[in-house]
Amino acid sequence: MPSTTPASPGRPRAFDIDEALDRAVLVFWSKGFEGASLDDLTEAMGISRPSLYRAFGSKEDLFYKALERYTEGLTSYFARALAQPTSAAVATAVLHGAVEAATMPGFPAGCLGVQGALATGDDSRHVRAALIAWREDGIAHLTRRFQQAVDAGDLPPSTDPHLLALYLRTVANGIAVQAASGSSRPELLHVANLALNNWPKP
Repeated sequence: MPSTTPASPGRPRAFDIDEALDRAVLVFWSKGFEGASLDDLTEAMGISRPSLYRAFGSKEDLFYKALERYTEGLTSYFARALAQPTSAAVATAVLHGAVEAATMPGFPAGCLGVQGALATGDDSRHVRAALIAWREDGIAHLTRRFQQAVDAGDLPPSTDPHLLALYLRTVANGIAVQAASGSSRPELLHVANLALNNWPKP
């Protein structure tokens, strides 16, 4: 929330940058990059346009900061999943984490990183490219983790780590899209568990 302390003449009103950024995350998450207007953002963040520009730069810069905060906070389950001791445990943590993150009460349904720029014009191509890179980075992390699992004998020697990582992220992304379309948490957990039942055995 903006500070209730009166601002000095000629100085911008102070506000909590972290809280304002958290509110921007929710706007971009629910409306996407193009759907989130500056009026939507400033109203939700409780600041003026000049304050937004001073603190965060452009709307595009704000989106990148919001995506980083979203990654470090609401989707931090992904980094924790990579540390699980087996590939099956990694996959379980990723898919169950995706279901929980996409269906949290009081938050928009789905995933900011999946839905943020699914439908954008040429003017937003840089944002679209950034989100593609964001998703590909997740696949790269999973690929390395599954290669470790192959090397350790936790996955069959014939396993293609990249293809397995792509499969897992595709299911996780589909979960996010279905959550945004109204699927319930129990339904999506069943979907996740169905995929996990087919996980390759060592």
